[in-house]
This record gives sequence, C-alpha cells and structure tokens, in this order.
Amino acid sequence: MAGSLLEQAEHLLERGIHPIRISDGFERACKVAVAHLDTISDTVEFSRENTVNLYKTAKTSLGSKIVSKCHDQYAQIAVDAVLQVADLERKDVDFELIKVDGKVGGSLADTVLVKGVVIDKDFSHPQMPREVKDAKIAILTCAFEPPKPKTKHKLDITSVEEYKKLQAYEKEKFTTMIKQVKDTGANLVICQWGFDDEANHLLMQNQLPSVRWVGGPEIELIAIATNGRIVPRFEDLSAAKLGKAGIVRELSFGTTKDRMLVIEECANTRAVTVFVRGGNKMIIDEAKRSLHDAICVVRNLVRDNRVVYGGGAAEIACSLAVSKAADEVSSVHQYAMRAFAEALEAIPLALAENSGLPPIETLAEVKSRQVTENNSRLGVDCLYKGTNDMKEQFVYDPLISKRQQILLATQLVKHILKIDDIIESHPE
Repeated sequence: MAGSLLEQAEHLLERGIHPIRISDGFERACKVAVAHLDTISDTVEFSRENTVNLYKTAKTSLGSKIVSKCHDQYAQIAVDAVLQVADLERKDVDFELIKVDGKVGGSLADTVLVKGVVIDKDFSHPQMPREVKDAKIAILTCAFEPPKPKTKHKLDITSVEEYKKLQAYEKEKFTTMIKQVKDTGANLVICQWGFDDEANHLLMQNQLPSVRWVGGPEIELIAIATNGRIVPRFEDLSAAKLGKAGIVRELSFGTTKDRMLVIEECANTRAVTVFVRGGNKMIIDEAKRSLHDAICVVRNLVRDNRVVYGGGAAEIACSLAVSKAADEVSSVHQYAMRAFAEALEAIPLALAENSGLPPIETLAEVKSRQVTENNSRLGVDCLYKGTNDMKEQFVYDPLISKRQQILLATQLVKHILKIDDIIESHPE
C-alpha cells in the first residue's frame, strides 16, 4: 500500500506538484477512505458459546500462512485462547496471559492449547514423582544454599573435623530451609536459581518435589496463573503466598527423553499456553508468528466486532469513494486524491495477479459491478469459487486492522515526502 502511494507521489512530483500539496491531498483522501470503511462495515455477533464468526475471521488470516494445512485447528486454537483470557464486558484481552511456546519434534497437527502453563523444565531429581495433584506451589527467587558473605572471602580448611563442621552447618541450613517450606503446607517448589546435589537429595528425601533454573518470565507467568506470590526470602514464606494448581505433571515426547512441566487447573483459570510442535525450528517460528496474527485478529474483533470484506473488496469500495470525493474538490489536492484512489487499487490488482487471473480485466469487472450493484462486498475471487461476494466466501477482515493499514501507509508516505534531499558521502 505504502509502496503504491509512493509510486503515485513520484508521478505527481514529476508533474511539478509540491510535496506538501501531495501530502495534504493524501491526508484528505485517507480521511474519506477511513470514514467510508465505517459505512461499509458489518457487525459480527459472537459469544463464548457461538464462536463461528470469530473462527471464520481467524481462518481468513491463516489462509496464506505456512500452517494452512492445519487451517481449522489453528483457527480454533486462536479463538479458544483469546476467549479463555478475554473480558467481554470490558472488551479487553490481556496478552500477558497467553504464552506461545514451541518444541521441535512431531508435526504441526500435534499443536495443543493447554489451559495452564507449560515450562521447558523437569523435576530436579529423577526419583521425584512425575505428577503432583492438588499442588500448593512455593515460588522462590532465592537459592537453596547457605548464606554467603557479600564481600570477597576465602575459607581455609586444614583438618577433617573442620570439613565435617562445614558439612554439618550446610546440612543444618538446608534442613531449616526445607522445614520453612514444608511448614507453609507447600508440596512443590519452583525456584529461579539452582541448588546442589545435597539440597536436591534432601528435597527428595523430604518428599518435596522441586523444579530449578526456571526463568524470570516463566516465574511471573506461574505466579499469575496460580495466584501465588513470588517470595525472595525463606523467612517471608507463608501459606497465603502459595500458588495453587489442580495438577502439575511432566510431559514426555515420543521416544525422546525431552520432558516439559505442565501446570494445569490453575487458580487463575484465564492463563493459557499454546504448545506448538513442528519438524524444525524454522517451522515452529513461522507457526508461532502465524498464530500470533490469528490471535491478534480475534483480539481486534473482541475490541470492536465490526468487519469489512477481504479479497480487495474494501479497497475497491474506498477507491470509488475517494474518486467521488476528489471530483468535488476544486484545488490541486484533487490530483493527489485521485492518485490515492489509484494506489488503493494496487491491493486487488496484486491479489488477481497472484491468483493467476488477468489483473486489469478482473479489477475493471469487479469495480463496475460494485458501482452498478451497489455492493461493497464484491472482491477478487482468488479461490475460483465462482462468486465474487466475499461474504459468501467468508473472507473477513477486522475493521480495526483495515483502518490501521490505511492510516499507517498514509503516515509513512507523508514522512517520506517531507524529506527534501539525501546527501550521500562518496567512498573517497
């Protein structure tokens, strides 16, 4: 869109029109286009029970992505994830509660939505239980180790007795720490830092499953999901600060030894994790990006449930509206407005060309039909379904997204038009 606008601006500059006039004309045309979008938009009804329209819109955004072979599954995951965390009364979606994680292995079809948190860790001792039911979680950012002086120090041990004293001191400290955790009623420890083999062994002996080296963002997400408090010192631990979850279990993958920890049935039921699988890292990264797009589309509909129709239908309708408005302008701005209308047609032209259709003929036909039938839903039939009505093809775009695209493209071109000259320094 922005590239097409710059191309049109270049033609106008060659004809001697000042950049400021072009910029103002584009601004006026943009206002007409955005206002016209409101008039051609349709409202889509949805609820937590009836998600058909949300699903169709999410599906539109995934049509050209790498995950299109699992089209339906990913669209449903995006809808379910957003509705799980959405506050429909306030029309708000907290993206902090949606985590998208991935692991190499399996296929895209193995992607699942977990109503809880998935972290790439396992229990710290192989003999600890693989599952903890009715978990009361102590979330710690302090290390399981004896306190050390803050200054640089050195400890010289010259005899066996001194070494045994140090060992007894460390064991006593570890035992005290474990007792402080057990006294609160916790039956699972999640720690941001590591602990050595002795602490790990004592935790296992005291039947206190634990997870170590959990990253900061994951710690925060676990605290949000389980309604727990992050505790920086053992002395601050109390029963009220524990996070609660129905079940914490290890998830293993096929024949590999990879394991991940899944925290489900959390106290804050709104936290979800989308766990993406794929054959290699590139596929997973692309799937995550595609899912993010679909989630944003559904989020936009929760914020404002108005849609316009894709396939270039909205752009053609706006182009016609801008051309009509340009005829009523007596100043030189009318040239810039007509150029803006022509730039809008770049979208349906590109769609027709990419679909193997003759671009000019297709655009001319759809444009004349929009005028004669007064139907702004007509676009380019990219899928060869025999109808140009995008409502029948279920090709939807959220109004928020379409409006933002036109506004951003116009702003970008206005900024570039403000540049008078570029001074390039030569290598010599």
